[in-house]
Amino acid sequence: MATPPASSGAIVLYDIAHRPPVAETCCSPNPWKARFALNFKGVPYSTSWVRMPDIAKVRRELGQTAGRKFADGTDFYTLPVMQDAAAGATVGDSFDIAVYLQRTYPDSGDGHLLPAQNLDYTFNQSVVFPVPLSERPDGGFAEYARFNTNVDAAFTTHVPLMVDGLPLDPATADETKAEFVRRAGVGSWDDFTLSGEARGRLTESFRGMLGDLAKLFLENTDGPFLLGQRASYADFIVGAWLRMAQATLPKPEWEDVRRWHGGVFGRLHDALEAYAQVK
Repeated sequence: MATPPASSGAIVLYDIAHRPPVAETCCSPNPWKARFALNFKGVPYSTSWVRMPDIAKVRRELGQTAGRKFADGTDFYTLPVMQDAAAGATVGDSFDIAVYLQRTYPDSGDGHLLPAQNLDYTFNQSVVFPVPLSERPDGGFAEYARFNTNVDAAFTTHVPLMVDGLPLDPATADETKAEFVRRAGVGSWDDFTLSGEARGRLTESFRGMLGDLAKLFLENTDGPFLLGQRASYADFIVGAWLRMAQATLPKPEWEDVRRWHGGVFGRLHDALEAYAQVK
């Protein structure tokens, strides 16, 4: 079930509950994209925490389709979902949430969430994901939609580095692990462990991928954001994945990520603390 929001507010963000205290361990990238956007817009909201085994039930109760499908065609239910009671709206995709917030609250908070900018980054994907994103409209922000898809593919390819560090809720960990094993078609949870040469190779790949992404951030020397001193949803897309990396990578590896490529992603992560309040 979903826990009730901690405080009243017209908007409720449904996020995945990890190990208690959930406000400190939340690390799922797509809910973080929505949280960054809500904080940027400065609209009142609260969080409802949903245990992993309850996500499908809660999402269906909110009237939201799955949004993704497994390779075998079955539905994959995930979060976030955002419910705006004042407007009578429910939105079930992180990118759609950003578009909704900009269109519904155009002048709120720190201004335009998706300002025009060049987001020329492409990840050459060689991995077929078991839970591909369904086709979705770009909401009139095609540049951001492409960037979101490419960044998601780039980081998802390197998620095996992070799986072992997921802060699973002990109360549901066995059930959650069994579901992950079923989805991936592996023999046991231990099959996700990546060590030795295999981990080294994927770490070097991760570093190379971030190097390509860093070139885009370094075009504006005013940093730490893509537009210099002004944050946008593109920064939140990358920053949400950095939140997952911080929470799940072994600490020495996370410190390496912060230092790589002149420290560009360490600076971005730190600057995004201004929009990282968990409400």
